[in-house]
Amino acid sequence: MDSIGEKLKEARISSGVNLKEASEDLGIKEVILENIESGSIGCFKDIYELKDYIVNYAKYLGLDGAKLIDEFNEYLFEYTSKIPLKEIEKKVSEQQKEKVEERIVSPYTKPMKKYPSKYYIALYTVLILIAIGIIIWSIMTVVS
Repeated sequence: MDSIGEKLKEARISSGVNLKEASEDLGIKEVILENIESGSIGCFKDIYELKDYIVNYAKYLGLDGAKLIDEFNEYLFEYTSKIPLKEIEKKVSEQQKEKVEERIVSPYTKPMKKYPSKYYIALYTVLILIAIGIIIWSIMTVVS
């Protein structure tokens, strides 16, 4: 990754563009460009987003973005192939333990709360009693 960052940095410097200008032209934060140039991929949570940044930055600097992405993919393959299988399995099991069930809730798919039928009977009884009370009160006020 360092070689990719160095290529991008050399191209930027030879073009006479500073980081602030590149950041403004690309609409990418300056710190992101700095991290790419320094090879700090640990700062990025999403590899696909990082690849997009690299391609856009390379195009901006007149470099072949596809070639740089190929280099990046080779780097990732080398990096990930050195991780022991036991460590990967351990991390996966930890993530599964920590994983909380995430559900997407939509107003169209959200299930309605189901109240017990006793709740509805009590509610209707109270409403009927209130209605009867209002009727009796109105009759009493008209009669008197």
